Amino acid sequence: MKTLLLLALITVSEATIGVFVKLTDGRIPIQTLTFYAMACAAAFLFVARAIASGEWPRFPRGNVKDTALIGVLIAAQGGVFNYAMSLVPIANAVIFWSIAPFFVFIFSALFLGEKAKKSYIVIFAIAMAGIALANPLGGGHMLGNFVALATGVIYAAMVTYMRYEGKSETGNDIAWSLLVAALVLSPFVLISGPGAITAMISYPTLGIDLPVMLWALGLGVVSTGFAYFGISIVLKTINANVYALVDIIVSPVVASTLGFVIFAEVPGQSMVYGGAILLGAGFWLTREMSQEDKNRPVHPCQAHTQAAQA
Repeated sequence: MKTLLLLALITVSEATIGVFVKLTDGRIPIQTLTFYAMACAAAFLFVARAIASGEWPRFPRGNVKDTALIGVLIAAQGGVFNYAMSLVPIANAVIFWSIAPFFVFIFSALFLGEKAKKSYIVIFAIAMAGIALANPLGGGHMLGNFVALATGVIYAAMVTYMRYEGKSETGNDIAWSLLVAALVLSPFVLISGPGAITAMISYPTLGIDLPVMLWALGLGVVSTGFAYFGISIVLKTINANVYALVDIIVSPVVASTLGFVIFAEVPGQSMVYGGAILLGAGFWLTREMSQEDKNRPVHPCQAHTQAAQA
């Protein structure tokens, strides 16, 4: 029961990425915002793991290269995904991001020499039909839709690299990777500026003013830090492939629902139907690939959807 509750909380936390990005109201440059989020997420993970384990996360001396490279990919994926969220409705971003499993299949075949099953080709064709129906070129969101698709490609590259290395680290290394991601993004504070971090945004319906930095903190702690920490705990009791199968469907649906409830974002009919086909095909492909990966250790980053990572 506790696992199911934590799983539900993780799913919701991942789905809040777009909400926090949009709530900043453009007051913080998007890459600076991503830096704040990664820095807050790293700090949260270091403290959370220290409290949970009774010791500070150890520096990964024997795994510095992989930890750093994963950090760079997390920075790229997070920055691009947050940028997509700033351009398009949340539903668009999460649906087009869901192309990631298909690029994992392509990259694994190209770079890992994994033989593609006939069923993969059929599923890929179904996914392409879903994308065509969702029509990324229409609706006045062409740039944002393509940025969201690019996020899926970057995430797939990260997952493929982890498959190649056979990653099995816990949240210890993730904390250090998030720190690397923050360091990679830190120059944007000078390039784009720190943003109006002390600005207050008025919410007449609530009758209160809230600071912009609150949403940046939420993006880092809730959407990213808590999600990674929760995943590292959940993966101790459930199979990572099972988590991925649940997450690939539930998280986009929750994120789209939040977009509708909070920002009154209503996806077009073609986006709903095309997205349903794409998500269904992604679920099918993930299930097919998981059958071959039962004995392959899965890094918690592979289970994180936000972006992740958000």
